[in-house]
Amino acid sequence: MSPRNPQHVRLFIPGPVEVREEILDAQAGWMIGHRSSEFAALYGRMQPKLQQTFFTQHPVYLYTSSGTGVWESASRCAVRDEARVLHLVCGAFSERWAEVSQFNGKQADVIAVEWGQAVKPEQLADALRGQAYDAVACVMNETSTGVRNPIEGYAEVLRDYPDTLFLVDAVSIYAGAKVDVDNWGIDVCLTSTQKAFALPPGMAFAAVSPAVLERARQVPHRGYYFDMLEIDRHHQKNNTPATPPVSLMYAADRQLDDMLAEGLEARFARHERMATMTRTWARGAGFAPFSEEGYHSPTVSTLTNTRGIDIAALNAFLRGRGMAISNGYGKLKGKTMRIAHMGDTQPEHLEVLFAAMDEFLAKEG
Repeated sequence: MSPRNPQHVRLFIPGPVEVREEILDAQAGWMIGHRSSEFAALYGRMQPKLQQTFFTQHPVYLYTSSGTGVWESASRCAVRDEARVLHLVCGAFSERWAEVSQFNGKQADVIAVEWGQAVKPEQLADALRGQAYDAVACVMNETSTGVRNPIEGYAEVLRDYPDTLFLVDAVSIYAGAKVDVDNWGIDVCLTSTQKAFALPPGMAFAAVSPAVLERARQVPHRGYYFDMLEIDRHHQKNNTPATPPVSLMYAADRQLDDMLAEGLEARFARHERMATMTRTWARGAGFAPFSEEGYHSPTVSTLTNTRGIDIAALNAFLRGRGMAISNGYGKLKGKTMRIAHMGDTQPEHLEVLFAAMDEFLAKEG
């Protein structure tokens, strides 16, 4: 619990995640006009830090939306009206992005696997041999199932299809594991602030390749708010087309500094260590990872409720001790539980959580 607020509940849910007091305080800077030189300086100093954390030389655009807005932006701008997009679906969020493409009038095909499984590169290769696509879209880290998809393998497959753009949702893994945008040939890589970035919700980012802008010029109906050509035009002036979340930008600027001070490799190693801790505790407590072996997420563990416990009762117990985890998502509610180990969470925080969960389980028998 926070000494500032004894009622504070530490979040071990996969978004919004726990936010440090220093980051909350960073939002309290004096407001500035978003067409001012002060704003351009803020935007400009964030850019190289964002590029460093995305491992890219591409511009990183700022969106005043959740990551869902960037799904729409990518689907509208990267896929021509007469062409098709292929979505790799293995859980709730990859399924929803496919729906977003369809809702925007795109011709969307799907490779779907059972929840808990990863889509394999050979499945992608088979699909591309039979149909031409403007883009392939996937979720690197499926938050509903705890699956980390093998996008390095997708990248190898796509090297043989240079006209097919690679669109990647890295929402719940960016800043928790390396997302090597340029080396993996990712054309749109998107994230949002409320996951491993460990900020409040309300802002998203996307690293975007020149190939996407060239494609967007061939799409007549891109909308306005999420039009990447309009976003890029303002980006060139260190600005945004519409009003940005200035306070969140202050927080992001501070958090980027802190992430780089920790060291990206050290940050990624901490996330892997916490993921291993969580799976080790789960197996010892009689639970099993829901995600396929070899494809476990480094930022969120989805655990099968093999003991048939009342997850709502567990969370009520944890809240009494100033903590909260997440129930399963969608059709997995009650059948699984999710423990986030991302952002600024530390191993010692997980040790306190597991001790409390052990106490509850001991009472349950």
